[in-house]
Amino acid sequence: MQPARAPLPVLAAGDVRLLPLGSADRDDLQTACAEDPDIWQIYSVSLLGGAFDDWWAAHVDRPSEWRMFAIHAGDRLAGMTGFAVDVRHPGVVEVGNTYLRPAMRATYVNRRAKWLILSWLFGAGFHRVEFRVDDRNARSKAAVRKLGARHEGLLRRHKRTHTGFVRDTNVFAITDDDWPAIEAALRP
Repeated sequence: MQPARAPLPVLAAGDVRLLPLGSADRDDLQTACAEDPDIWQIYSVSLLGGAFDDWWAAHVDRPSEWRMFAIHAGDRLAGMTGFAVDVRHPGVVEVGNTYLRPAMRATYVNRRAKWLILSWLFGAGFHRVEFRVDDRNARSKAAVRKLGARHEGLLRRHKRTHTGFVRDTNVFAITDDDWPAIEAALRP
């Protein structure tokens, strides 16, 4: 299995590339996050204004449980996604912290980016990939279902968000048994 702190690779298919999120992406990502200020009301954290600086410091400037990729489509930053290895359960990883610019939503970009990261994670030996989605986030729930992930349940009153709201969290998963059929359907 890929060690949690090993350098991230560059993953690419067509014009979509996942690159380790770094200082070259900072300003573009901050601009992208400001393109949809309302969405941050249903995310666990806000990436607006000073909150962006705090998030960047916690996830990019110093080691974090989350490893982040910048998603590029063509010559433009489309957004970000990442993963966190479940240290309590070897072989399990969560994919999340995904944000796409509004213009990139409902396009091929998320599907291709998720195919890239899922292929890499399953290829590295993980046997289970989880997605955890706020129950209020209908767009993300639909996107995860379109990937072929199975809905496994709802964690009621699971997590307090940056607004103080205590959210219910949907758990979706793809296992290594599911992956061959899902990979064939997602492959560009």
